Parts: sequence; structure tokens; C-alpha cells
Amino acid sequence: MDILELMEQRHSVRQYVNKPIEADKRQMLVTFVEACNQTSGLHFQLVFDEPECFNSAMARYGKFEGVRNYIVVAGKKSKDLEQRCGYYGENLVLKAQELGLSTCWVAMSYGKKKCVGHLEPGEKRVCVIALGYGKNQGVAHRSKPMDEVCRYAGTMPDWFEKGVKAACLAPTAMNQQKFMIDLQDEKAVAYCGSGFYAKLDFGIVRYSFKAASGHVLKAGR
Repeated sequence: MDILELMEQRHSVRQYVNKPIEADKRQMLVTFVEACNQTSGLHFQLVFDEPECFNSAMARYGKFEGVRNYIVVAGKKSKDLEQRCGYYGENLVLKAQELGLSTCWVAMSYGKKKCVGHLEPGEKRVCVIALGYGKNQGVAHRSKPMDEVCRYAGTMPDWFEKGVKAACLAPTAMNQQKFMIDLQDEKAVAYCGSGFYAKLDFGIVRYSFKAASGHVLKAGR
């Protein structure tokens, strides 16, 4: 499946059915996470069949239901930790979608003290990603028009249009979409806005742009 089609099909899902993830899919996810950790230097961890993390007032407030599997998103503390977690975490999210699983980025609405996952000295847990078979496939989030999130002069290249479209499909906290993408001398440059988990979102946007366009989205200053 084309990566842009995969992004279009993937929506955030908060309610899940009590259906275990099959052994073959678990192994594919484990292998994928291990490779991602090696490439990124981060510490993603898969947790299966563990309902307590989302058995909390915060999870109920966030309307989560039936979450028994999740990915712990963590890594060594650094200035770019959140952005890298977003970049590589979205890679995992789209892999799960490819395997027929639903996901949801979760920053606040889970039981942090109940979360299973080992942190090494100097590491920080940024968030978790709910994972499993959704009761539904979710709904598309409202998105800003493309001309509100990008700037360019002349004719928009096809690759740039694909990248911006993917960026608009990318999940962001509270659907803020606080980013701007410029086309400068045939290169794409993005600027991160401020706001709730904006750096994490920025990493998700940068991955989505590159995956769809084949071009690196550089971070502007």
C-alpha cells in the first residue's frame, strides 16, 4: 500500500475490543521496535496484555476503553528527545496500521504510576501509544488548509505537495497543527510552533513529510 494511503486510513482510536494481538504480529512488532531502537538510540518498549495502565481516572476522562497493549515511548534525556520520539514513534504507528492494528498517541490520559516499562538511568518516558484492535477505525481529524501550513513561490513541486499533505494528516496534540513548512531553494524547511507537546508533534510531522515525499524536512531556526 502507498504510504500516503496508509496515512489516510490511520486515525486515532480510543476504544478497543478484547482481542489479543496474534503471535506472528507480536513478533513482527518486536522485531520492528528492536530495529527502531537500534537506529534511533531511543528506548521504545512493547507491552502486551496489560490493562492497568489505562485503568485510571485519567484514562476514563480521556474516553479510553479496553486498552490492553501499548508502546512505551522513552529515551535518554536530551534537548531533542521529544522530537526524536515523535519521528520514530510515527514510524511504529504506521507499521501497526499496516498490520491491521489501531493506535493512539497518549500524552496525559493514562495511569503514569501503573505504566509498565523499565527506564534506565537518565531516561525519560515521553508518552505511550495505545495499540490493539479498535472497536472502530476512528475518524479523520479536522485539518488546516494546505496554504495555512506551507509557504512557497512559483509552482509547488509534486514531492513538496505530497509531503505537506502527509504533514496535514499527521496526528498532533489537541489537533493544534502548530508548524509551518517552507520551500527554500528546492529544500523543505519546517518551523516548530509552541504549545502542548509541540516538539513531539513536530517529530511526527517531519517523519510523515519524509515518508511521503522522499525528501528530508529540515528543522528551521
